[in-house]
Amino acid sequence: MLRALWSRLIQRLAGAAWEPEGEPPVKLVVGLGNPGSKYRGTRHNVGYDVLAELARRYGAGKPRNRFAGETVDVLLDGVRVLLLSPTTYMNRSGRSVAEAAGFFKLGPEDLMVVCDDLSLPLGKLRVRAKGSSGGHKGLEDIIRSLGTEHFPRLRVGIGSPPPGLDAADYVLMRFSAEEQVAIREAVTKACDAVAVWVAQGIDACMNRYN
Repeated sequence: MLRALWSRLIQRLAGAAWEPEGEPPVKLVVGLGNPGSKYRGTRHNVGYDVLAELARRYGAGKPRNRFAGETVDVLLDGVRVLLLSPTTYMNRSGRSVAEAAGFFKLGPEDLMVVCDDLSLPLGKLRVRAKGSSGGHKGLEDIIRSLGTEHFPRLRVGIGSPPPGLDAADYVLMRFSAEEQVAIREAVTKACDAVAVWVAQGIDACMNRYN
């Protein structure tokens, strides 16, 4: 019942007029961030970084512009997966996710959102099957657009802002040279976690990476 209602809702939001080549994807992995060179490498763009590494590992060809974002079609452990990086800016990520999920008629359990988390220590991962936005504006907009918070998400810790620095400014800062080592390891580990989710499901992913 929940899946049917959810699917009807997002299909009404889906405005994409793109016909897939070959078989459609059965999983959707979304990496959150802000588009443009101004934001490249910032803490808020860790979701983009994870998808870029997934595309490097499993993708073929250049990203395509569709569903208000950039997409790469990959075959991950025999499963067709669409990698989606919304280009709507973080606070409007829901539109892009709703269009892609609605077009392919994917249920919430078939969606994984990868994003940053300033409440987690730098490089720490946390996987959840569902939950609130936790104050993350990108997740908040996706929940609002889809009408449910029952979808998996993978948070990558970016560390807490130092005293006196506003969180909104902190997430738009780049990592120091020392921090980049830890975040590269976290991105690699996050890609491994996504692969486990695709192949074995959310419970296996949580058991291994939480």
